[in-house]
Amino acid sequence: MGKTVMDRRGFLGRGLAVGCSLAASPLMTPVSFAATGGENRLVVIILRGGLDGLDLLQTDNAALRALRPTLSARAPSGMEISEGMMLHVAARPLWPMWQAGELAFVQGVSTPYRNKRSHFDGQDLLEAGTAQLPTGATRDGWLNRMLQNMPGSQMTTAYAVGADPMLLSQGAAAVETWSPDVGFVLSSQGARLLEMTMERDPAMAAAMQKAMTLAGDGGGGVLEMADNDVMSELDSMMDAQMSPKGRGRAGAHVRVAEFAAQQLRDAARVACFSIGGWDTHAAQARTLKAPLKHLSDSLLALKAGVGEEVWARTTVLAMTEFGRTVAENGTKGTDHGTGGMMVLAGGAIRGRTLHGHLAGLEEADLFQGRDLMPTDDVRRYAAWAIRESFGLDRAALEGAVFPGMHLGDAPGLLA
Repeated sequence: MGKTVMDRRGFLGRGLAVGCSLAASPLMTPVSFAATGGENRLVVIILRGGLDGLDLLQTDNAALRALRPTLSARAPSGMEISEGMMLHVAARPLWPMWQAGELAFVQGVSTPYRNKRSHFDGQDLLEAGTAQLPTGATRDGWLNRMLQNMPGSQMTTAYAVGADPMLLSQGAAAVETWSPDVGFVLSSQGARLLEMTMERDPAMAAAMQKAMTLAGDGGGGVLEMADNDVMSELDSMMDAQMSPKGRGRAGAHVRVAEFAAQQLRDAARVACFSIGGWDTHAAQARTLKAPLKHLSDSLLALKAGVGEEVWARTTVLAMTEFGRTVAENGTKGTDHGTGGMMVLAGGAIRGRTLHGHLAGLEEADLFQGRDLMPTDDVRRYAAWAIRESFGLDRAALEGAVFPGMHLGDAPGLLA
C-alpha cells in the first residue's frame, strides 16, 4: 500500500495560502512559552476557525429551533450548564472538569472586529488585542506586551509545524524557537479521498495535486487556493486521515499540550498555542465533534501533565476570532458570525460559572439580522485573567496590553 510522507513544515512553509482552510486548519499549531515571577500560570489557546458557542452550549429556545432545525434536533446531552442550556455531547470528557469547578464559560463576547468576517483579520485582531488591525512596525501581540510589563519575564516560542510565530507572542520581548518532529503519513486511501473531494472544483483539484507534488519531492513554489466552503471538509478529512509518523494515531494537539505542561511544570508561567478545525460551514453536527475532542484532549492533557499542585494555580483561556451565524445554512452548517464564546479552565478559576449574557435570538436582536449580538469584549476577560493571575495594574492593561480597552468591573474569574 503506497504512502505519501507529508512533513507539515514542508507542506505549509512554501507560501501556502488556502483561505478559510489554512486559517482554521488543525495543521497550524504554534506554541509559545514564557517564564515570569510568581507561581500562577496562564495558558491561552486560540481556537482557529470560529467556534459556534450556540452549539457548544445548546439552548432550548423556540427561536433557535426555528433557525437551526437540524442542529436543534439532537437529543439533549443531559449535561446542564444552566437552566435549559446543555453542554455539547462531544465535550463530555470535560463534564467532570465542570463538576469539579474547573471549567467555566463566557457567552456573548467578541473582539471589536465587525462586518468583514475574515479568519485572518479576525485572528490578527484577537491576537493583537487592539481595536484596529495591526500594521507595520506596530504589529505585536497582547501576550508579548503583557510580558513587557512584567519585570524579569522571558519568552520562548516553540513551533509545532515550523510556521511563523503566533502574532499573540510577537513583540519586543526576546523570542527563541523550538521545532519537534511533526512528520505525518497520508495513506493512499486518504490521498484518493482528498482528490475525490476536489473533483467538484477543477482549480482546487489542480492546486491539491501541486501540494501533493511539493510535499513528495521537497520542491519549492507557491500554492494558492480560493476561500471556499469546501475547504472546511478538507480540514476534517486531513485531520482524520493523517497520523503522526511512527506514533500511532495520537494527535499533534495532545503532544503540544503535553509539551506545554512540561514547560509549565518547570520555569514557564505562560503558554499559548492554537487548535484549529472550528470552521463548520457544512454538516456541523458531524464536523464540530473533532475540534471539541481536540479541545477536551488538550485540556485534560494539560491538567494531567502539570500535576495537581500546578493545576491549582493555572488559568486557561480558550478564545476564538468570532462566533457563527445564528441560523444554519443550506449545508447544515453555520457561517462566519460575530458574537461568540470563551472557554475558561484550570484549578485557579471560579468554575461551574456562566459569565456574561446572550442578547435575544429574534431577528431584530441579531447583529445585521444574522449574527449573535456581542454583549461584551473578549479582551476584557483576558485582561481580568491577567490582573487576577499576575497583578498587573489597570493602567498597564488599558494603556499597553489592550490599548483603549476599558477594564470595567471585575467579573470574578479566579477563585
